[in-house]
Amino acid sequence: MKRKNLVALLLVLAGLAMAMLRVFPAADLIYPSSSSTGQSPVVQTPEATVVLGERIKADGCQVENSLPDNQCTPGAVFPDATAAQICTPGYSKSVRNVSSSVKNEAYAEYDVTTRSPGEYEVDHLVSLELGGSNDIANLWPEAADPRPGFHEKDQVENYLHDRVCSGKISLAQAQQEIATNWLAVYSQLSR
Repeated sequence: MKRKNLVALLLVLAGLAMAMLRVFPAADLIYPSSSSTGQSPVVQTPEATVVLGERIKADGCQVENSLPDNQCTPGAVFPDATAAQICTPGYSKSVRNVSSSVKNEAYAEYDVTTRSPGEYEVDHLVSLELGGSNDIANLWPEAADPRPGFHEKDQVENYLHDRVCSGKISLAQAQQEIATNWLAVYSQLSR
């Protein structure tokens, strides 16, 4: 319950940060490779990030019931991402920027020292398609097994993205739902 309230408060603060970014822009507008089609511009903001909680540790992180350690991975978003932008084809690709060294840092924080191909992926807690950022506070090594794992979380990401893009929920609500407990959304899908 505390984390849910904290996430809600931080999303309000993210809204304030978005308003400030409109007054003091920190992002450059870019167009996807298909910009000649007249698609809306996409905002790329690798430096502007709002962390959705306090990141109080960077080692000894533990996954519990398929959820990341919220003291290590509270989630983070690009505060100026809008529903119109994230719903533009090519948005996620245009903002994806996680280096191998940052991925290795995420593995090290969760003490994942060995892995086989397909066993883990460094995942964004708040997915890029929901305005999540590439900040280490939003990254964690998610296992494929035990299930639900990263394949099932991908289903949640797609479901929430579709709901935002169809106007059924706000982007802020989708970010809160996935950052707070993506498994709760998954259990609704599984019924």
